[in-house]
Amino acid sequence: MLEIHKPGYAEYINLPDSDDEPVDHEIQNLLPNLLLSILAWLWGDRTDWTWNVDMGIFYYRNGQLQPALCPDGFLSVGVPRQRSEQLRLSYAMWMEDEIPPIFVLEIVSKTKGGEYDQKLLRYADLGVLYYCIYNPDHYQRDRHDPFEIYKLIDGVYQRQNGEPFWMPEVGLGIGRQVGTFQAIEREWLYWFNETGDHYLTPEERSAVFQVQAKEEQQRADRLAAKLRELGLNPDDL
Repeated sequence: MLEIHKPGYAEYINLPDSDDEPVDHEIQNLLPNLLLSILAWLWGDRTDWTWNVDMGIFYYRNGQLQPALCPDGFLSVGVPRQRSEQLRLSYAMWMEDEIPPIFVLEIVSKTKGGEYDQKLLRYADLGVLYYCIYNPDHYQRDRHDPFEIYKLIDGVYQRQNGEPFWMPEVGLGIGRQVGTFQAIEREWLYWFNETGDHYLTPEERSAVFQVQAKEEQQRADRLAAKLRELGLNPDDL
């Protein structure tokens, strides 16, 4: 049996951490980080997941180290939240117990990147269960829909229907909705619960809290005014 040499930690730290391809749209950075900000709150007490942005994924096939795959964002479950004090430099499958990402996100830009063909085949080969392609700007050019999600079934990706789309193996749904992130209001991708409600970003949760706090203060002020009308001092109660 052919023995395959796989890099140890000293060699691992010298693997490139991305494909060094510059993004050509700000959304390719913002949107994956929005999804991370929600997960960091939602799964804050869990230590069995990692969400990475524009990080290289390395794996072997037939004894050969394959060129890095660098999705805009990917989620792996069943791996340590923190690999080391230095955190992950890249996602090397042999250092992650051969656990592939369960969800991968690609955002299509003006420069075609093979999202609908070469990358689709490579993610299938890697064993990624869900592959999401977000293409808000160039879907007509590419003759696809703005939001598409595929599930790996018997080794082949099959297009799935429904949005938000629920992924029971992940325990999350994914879909589009207009909202605010970093003071920018536009259509974003959000994580959703099973009933179809989207999880809020930190900014949106803060805004809701501020509205609730203001409403509570207004109720307290009205009660205090009513007590004073009755000749009572609310501070004495």
